[in-house]
Amino acid sequence: MDERYPSPQTPLRIGTRGSPLALAQAHETKDRLMKAHGLPENAFHIEPIRTTGDAIQNRSLSEIGGKGLFTREIEESLLGGRIDIAVHSMKDMPVDQPDGLTLGCYLPREDVRDAFVSLKYGSIEDLPEGSVVGTSSMRRRAQLKYRRPDLQVVEFRGNVQTRLRKLADGVASATFLAMAGLNRLAMEDVPYTPIPATSMLPAIAQGAIGIEWRIGDEAIETLLSAIHDPATGLRLAAERTFLRGLDGSCQTPIGGLAELSQGRLHLRGEIIRPDGSEMLTHEITGSETDGAAMGMEAAALLRERAGPGFFSE
Repeated sequence: MDERYPSPQTPLRIGTRGSPLALAQAHETKDRLMKAHGLPENAFHIEPIRTTGDAIQNRSLSEIGGKGLFTREIEESLLGGRIDIAVHSMKDMPVDQPDGLTLGCYLPREDVRDAFVSLKYGSIEDLPEGSVVGTSSMRRRAQLKYRRPDLQVVEFRGNVQTRLRKLADGVASATFLAMAGLNRLAMEDVPYTPIPATSMLPAIAQGAIGIEWRIGDEAIETLLSAIHDPATGLRLAAERTFLRGLDGSCQTPIGGLAELSQGRLHLRGEIIRPDGSEMLTHEITGSETDGAAMGMEAAALLRERAGPGFFSE
């Protein structure tokens, strides 16, 4: 066996963001590897890495550069050999990896839905006219304005505790969180209501954890193959190709979800004008192995329908 295989003497170094949710995802990865390979806990070391997106909390993601803000420093550590693998929330991942890195291991996907969070109200429909809703997501902002143009939307960043404190302070009447994060952190005390994906299409790859490593590191690739979930990989192939075809970023309100059933893949995608004035949707079904082609086709059709300037404010 390769000498770099994890052991207490040469532990596998797992890079991650330092937020409670990111650390929970890193620990889930470690626990699955321990179980799959019969390894002790001290054969692994979790290395929190502060990213630009974590450091800057007072500006919107679209204003400071988009998705790569949560991955850049981690990927630099991976390329520099300071960590062996990187654990990511897939909804934060750009569609392209830096030269030298690959992304091909996905853990079983969690609940993909968004959650409506409020100390006073039970749903979007319950909000009084003119209510203030906080979110840092361009997708959620546009989807909300499409459904309720009367609502006011303000920038809302920070972890779950920070957002709840802002709600208690009256900064906003409601916000949104991902069900996957609430479940992984076992936050049953948060006042939330799940939103059906048919009402609010989630972010691309929401609820999925991906693991990145250096190309050519066969020992790591073999190690990770034991915990890879093929069904999640098939679904993300469709969703992320759809995003790539739309040149999606944090500045572009895009929702998408691929669902797998009996060897068939069903992809739903939507694009929304940033002000919520228009939404275009498309659905496509095909073989589970045709996800990439389906994503490309759906993106091309929506791009053609939208025309130039669709995502301009």
